[in-house]
Amino acid sequence: MLDSALELYITAVHPCPYLPERQAMNLLVNPHSLISNAEYGHLLDRGFRRSGNEVYRPCCRHCSDCISTRIPVNYFRPDRSQKRNWKRNQDLVVHINTEGFKPEYEPLYRRYIGQRHAGGGMDNDNTADFANFLKANWSRTVMIEVYDPLGTLLAVATTDWLQQGLSLVYTFYDPEVAKERGLGTFCILWQIHWAKELGLDYVYPGYWIADSPKMNYKTRFAPVEGLIDGRWVVLRA
Repeated sequence: MLDSALELYITAVHPCPYLPERQAMNLLVNPHSLISNAEYGHLLDRGFRRSGNEVYRPCCRHCSDCISTRIPVNYFRPDRSQKRNWKRNQDLVVHINTEGFKPEYEPLYRRYIGQRHAGGGMDNDNTADFANFLKANWSRTVMIEVYDPLGTLLAVATTDWLQQGLSLVYTFYDPEVAKERGLGTFCILWQIHWAKELGLDYVYPGYWIADSPKMNYKTRFAPVEGLIDGRWVVLRA
């Protein structure tokens, strides 16, 4: 159960980060509330996400296009493309960092943002801002590092480790190597595989919007469920 003492606020109207020419609002958990990792897991199953310590859920007027998603890992079946991706990348080395942000992540992040999300508002973040965006004071967060066989860092997938599953926070990777490796897909496949090994039920990729091409990848990992009108339903079997 959620702590009934949690205070919720509605933010001011701001430009929608997903759909151009739309306005958005968020339902925000009081940032001074004492949230635990377990409580955040309950909030996640009710459509909330986090950015740093900030826990929020879209609550826009006349729009409910942001759909929380989760992949039931025990029922996941990779398609042909995902099977090829998994096979092609078996030479990669994965390391789980539980110690937090490392300075050597920054050059990789800068290359990723510069080629994939230039002008998106994160270009000018300093190292501290970026590190704080990835971590919350109360979260059990790991950095999943992906290296090539020569030891070069290719990708970092930041993930919250919760009682019921893994919640994907943010993934960044070498944009050039990604063209041949499909690093974004591999990171999600690896986290589904790891969740199974840990005995967890779900992987949470984040919000999906049908009209946003950048989010289409989230429904390619089937079956995938979405939170609609307070109920988890199958979006794609």
